[in-house]
Amino acid sequence: MAYRRTPAVQARLDAQREAVLQSAVLLLAERGYAGCTMAAVADRAGIATGSLYQHFANKAELSVQLFRRVVTREIDAVNAAVALRDTPQERIAAVVETFAARALRAPRLAYALLVEPADAVVDGERLVFRRAFRDVIATEITAAVASGELPEQDAVLTAAAVVGAVGEALAGPLAAMPERTAAPGRTAVPERTAAPGRTAMPGSKAVPGGKAAPESNGAAAEVVPALVSFTLRALGGRDDSDA
Repeated sequence: MAYRRTPAVQARLDAQREAVLQSAVLLLAERGYAGCTMAAVADRAGIATGSLYQHFANKAELSVQLFRRVVTREIDAVNAAVALRDTPQERIAAVVETFAARALRAPRLAYALLVEPADAVVDGERLVFRRAFRDVIATEITAAVASGELPEQDAVLTAAAVVGAVGEALAGPLAAMPERTAAPGRTAVPERTAAPGRTAMPGSKAVPGGKAAPESNGAAAEVVPALVSFTLRALGGRDDSDA
């Protein structure tokens, strides 16, 4: 007779799996993929390494689930920001601004998501990640073209180009920044409300003592507006610096 898990046993295993994934997210934010060994994740989760294999067959399987966990959070944040904007161009700006600002607030984690060498299965997940952002931008490009805000163009092609350009532009700053991260799943402080017609700049990163991390603030202040301006101009639109 096949063994059937009781509801209590299944609940315990589900809770343990969730604890493992949360621990893995913390390790990824601190050490990147190289530091997310099965032994390190098990140790952070407070379980035996053998117990970890009850949930994930190997590091590659764990890495895929870890990547999906973090990426889902980032896509949700972008969609939430987009929902607050009124026009297609503002929503396109919100995608780039939110993604870039969150990346610069958690540079080690963002570097792992975007460019750190990892297993081939993670590279496959990165393609899915880029396409998700591409599709959000493409939807808004299509709407902007229909409303006359932007000139005629292949929305999917130009959206893919924007995602690639933004990711490449962030790679250097992310690699150069100190390894200070906000707690996974949270923004450091509430985002400020922007003046009408402009996208809001996310709040600065929190560090012990309630002070903002100057490296993160400085990078975001320079890089994020430049990426937004580049995106709008590349699509044939205008940003607030155009007179």
